[in-house]
Amino acid sequence: MRPDGRQPGEIRPVRLEPDFVRYPEGSVLYRAGETVVLCNVSVLDRTAGFLRGTGEGWITAEYAMLPRATEERSEREVSRGRPSGRSQEIQRLIGRALRAAVDRSLLGERTLQVDCDVLQADGSTRTAAISGAWVALVLALARMWEQGLLPEWPLIRRIAAVSVGLVGGEVRVDLEYTEDLDCDVDLNLVFTGTGGLVEVQGTAEGEPFSAEELQAMLGAGWGGAGELFEAQRAVVVPRLEPLGLSLPD
Repeated sequence: MRPDGRQPGEIRPVRLEPDFVRYPEGSVLYRAGETVVLCNVSVLDRTAGFLRGTGEGWITAEYAMLPRATEERSEREVSRGRPSGRSQEIQRLIGRALRAAVDRSLLGERTLQVDCDVLQADGSTRTAAISGAWVALVLALARMWEQGLLPEWPLIRRIAAVSVGLVGGEVRVDLEYTEDLDCDVDLNLVFTGTGGLVEVQGTAEGEPFSAEELQAMLGAGWGGAGELFEAQRAVVVPRLEPLGLSLPD
C-alpha cells in the first residue's frame, strides 16, 4: 500500500487553476496532491543573443523553491548569488521540454520566459513544473494569437511529465516525497501526446535496474501521462476553441 493509499499506477489528484496571476500572458497554479507549483509565462520582445537576426524566438525557464516549501526553511538562492546546481539542471530540463512543443520560427524574435516557483513540495516537483508550464505556455500563445502577434499557430506538440519509481520491486507512478526517498530507481519522463519521449532521466539508487524493469516503468509512466494530458486538455481547450484553434495530437 502506498503512503496515500493510491494504486501503483495511479497519479495524485491534479488541479489546474488558470490565470492565477493576472499580469503574465500565461499563468497556472498546478497542484498534484500536496505538491503545488506556480507556473507563469511572460512574452519578452527580444530573442536569445545567438538567434538575433534569424527571426526565430526562444523559450527558456527559471525554477525555484520557496524557502518554506518543505518542512524546514531553505535559504533563498538569490542570497547565495546564483541558483543551485539542482535548480539549474531542472530549469534546463523545463526549457528543453517546452521548446519541443513549439515551432519557434513562428514566434518572431521574442522570448517566452517561463517561471516555475514551487510553493509546496511533496515530491515530483520537476515533472509538475513541466506539466503546469506547458499549460501556461499554451495560454500565453493564445494571448499572442489574440493580439495578432503570430502568423500561424505555433503549437506542435502536447507535453506532460511524470515521475516513476521502483519501490521494493513495485513500479509506482507519480512519487510523493517519502516514496522518492525510499525508491530503488528514480525515473523522470517527459512525454509527447503521441507517446514520444522528449527526455528520460533515470537513476538507480543502489543495484542497477534491468531493461525489463525499464520497459515496465516506461509503460506505467505513459499510463500516468495519459491522465495528465486529459487534465491539461480540460483547461486549454475552452480557451482555444473560441479562437478557432486546436491542440495537436
